[in-house]
Amino acid sequence: MGNQEDAAVVRRGYEAFNGGDMETLMGLFADDAVYHVGGSGGLAGDKQGKKAIMAYFAELFTLSGGTAKVELQDVIAGERHTVSVQSAEAQRNGKSMKQNGVLVFTLRDGKVTEVREFQEDTAKATDFWS
Repeated sequence: MGNQEDAAVVRRGYEAFNGGDMETLMGLFADDAVYHVGGSGGLAGDKQGKKAIMAYFAELFTLSGGTAKVELQDVIAGERHTVSVQSAEAQRNGKSMKQNGVLVFTLRDGKVTEVREFQEDTAKATDFWS
């Protein structure tokens, strides 16, 4: 697949996430995909396999009462990686969080095989989700 096809997969992933379409989202990941979440909070760490990745997304929705949303700002597709720039927001326990972030995707044969999530303020995200 080429750069533009990889960028289209990432865009479909954002649409599926925001629409709560977990079936479509799950189909975009390779079975052995890994999703890396930085920081030291309860949600941090490596999610191994698409079931663990979907469980992570479900936890975001559960903890936020379904308010977790991401706005895709841009997608940059390169030879080895596809990068998304996003703004994320959620409400939880009477608090709101909105911050920017970057996700670095690796794709193979039209499927996401690895994601590295980088938040603007990791400490703020850790505090919010803990």
